[in-house]
Amino acid sequence: MATYFTAEAMKFLRGLARNNDREWFEARRDVYERALKAPMLALVEEISAAMEEFAPEHVRPPHKIAFRIYRDIRFSANKLPYKTHLGAWWARRGMEKTSGGGFYLQVSPQEVVVAAGVYMPEREQLLTLRRWMSANHEAYRARVKKLMKARGAGFEGVAGFQAIEAQALTRMPRGFAADDPADELVRAKNWGVRAALPAALALEPVLAREIVRRFRMAAPLVDALNEAILKGGGASTKERSGWK
Repeated sequence: MATYFTAEAMKFLRGLARNNDREWFEARRDVYERALKAPMLALVEEISAAMEEFAPEHVRPPHKIAFRIYRDIRFSANKLPYKTHLGAWWARRGMEKTSGGGFYLQVSPQEVVVAAGVYMPEREQLLTLRRWMSANHEAYRARVKKLMKARGAGFEGVAGFQAIEAQALTRMPRGFAADDPADELVRAKNWGVRAALPAALALEPVLAREIVRRFRMAAPLVDALNEAILKGGGASTKERSGWK
């Protein structure tokens, strides 16, 4: 099974964006199963095999990592039933039902997104990470800066990472000093890095290699965030899935 996609897959996603309804989808389910779902599971499996070397605690069966195409519309004002991209989330073992630090992949006709970090964690992890950032902001900033400087090699010379959108509070949260040197890191709701790669990469045999290369680079940052959560008592069994 190929671990990359075809023009047919991207055509399907573009069509789904224009016709996001059950009738359109069901009439083309065979295309989805063959051109999108099967290659996605194969891609996740290949990436996971490589991650055994540097992030083995994030490896699970592919169907546990790849997201379903169906949107959860129970509590959403947006009632469109399907996602218009493919996604996968490599959570750390023991944090599958919480956010924690992990690795994310999103494939769409617009871009291939590779990200690593913690996104919208539940309350206990959020507080734990804010306290950790307050005490370790210099080390965290140095790690992110190093990743953002990693440029050049790879598909079409694509640049390295950028910091993910922090979605920061406008004011310091309760319990933190207004002049805390960690500042925006304490006010943040998300921590980590992301890389937006060309959509054309999804159609190339080197897709898995390029994703793995970036996951490997970001692994020490993910490890640091998870270690902070575990040592700070922020690990929780409450169900929470940040990336989608």
